Amino acid sequence: MVFKGRLGSFGIGGPTADTDLAPGPVLPGGRLVGEVRLKGGGTAFDIERITLDLTVRVEAGTGGGEHEGAVVFDRFRVGGGFRLDEDEERGLPFSVTLPWETPVTEIHGQPLGIVLGVRTELGVAGAKDKGGIDPLRVGPLPVQEAVLEALGQLGFGLTSAGLAYGRIGGTGQRLPFYQEIGLTPAPRYAQAMREIEVTFLANAGGVEVVLEADRPRGLFSSGHDALTRFTVGHEGVEGRDWRAEVDGWMRQLAARHGTRSVPAPHGPGDAYSARTDEGERGRARLSSPNRR
Repeated sequence: MVFKGRLGSFGIGGPTADTDLAPGPVLPGGRLVGEVRLKGGGTAFDIERITLDLTVRVEAGTGGGEHEGAVVFDRFRVGGGFRLDEDEERGLPFSVTLPWETPVTEIHGQPLGIVLGVRTELGVAGAKDKGGIDPLRVGPLPVQEAVLEALGQLGFGLTSAGLAYGRIGGTGQRLPFYQEIGLTPAPRYAQAMREIEVTFLANAGGVEVVLEADRPRGLFSSGHDALTRFTVGHEGVEGRDWRAEVDGWMRQLAARHGTRSVPAPHGPGDAYSARTDEGERGRARLSSPNRR
């Protein structure tokens, strides 16, 4: 698939640039490959720099409520320092590494509603021109996918996915925002928690899995949040019993609410499908239909 962003605010006869991204989703910490295609204008221009900005829409809370804004969370210089002649066409291939904490935009090909993209900036003669944002698809790392599939098999349902501005204390978070994946609890955890949010903070060594649960408010309880986290390496993903391991995490999370016991599962759970908060975009699966 080809994504194009045209740059033309240098005026009539100015140079233009189209950015093509390689097809398919990329992974956090993986390589983003593509090409910037330049076309000269009505006269020669000195191209000082060509940069790519990774941009994402992030929700931020203020005293007056919540709002969304665009955040540039990484920038790459992919070219510059040459003259582009009149009507000259030139392609500049690039390959850059995405940050490990780059948000996931889809699960099993189903979009989560995360607005993430690449913006191309062209610098010419002391001026700069930013093009439109080319959508960027990002799939989950093997660890992330394994955890989400296990949650789906346990009966947790995906309800929302979003980005929040801020930091989670006590973690190795590097970006100024984090991704939250909201889930409804499996039936046997319904009395212990009303909903949970999962955050993945990946790095070169592995993934921090941060779990936050919202306790139901009852007649004799005001409810409170509990938070716990686990660190998982990138190696050996295929050889682990993720269903049992993640179920153990959920039991620990429930224990932080003061719940004494949670009924054990009686058999293999079915894959659970639920709509994200972008309902019109269809249904997203936590568990792959081809993996039980």
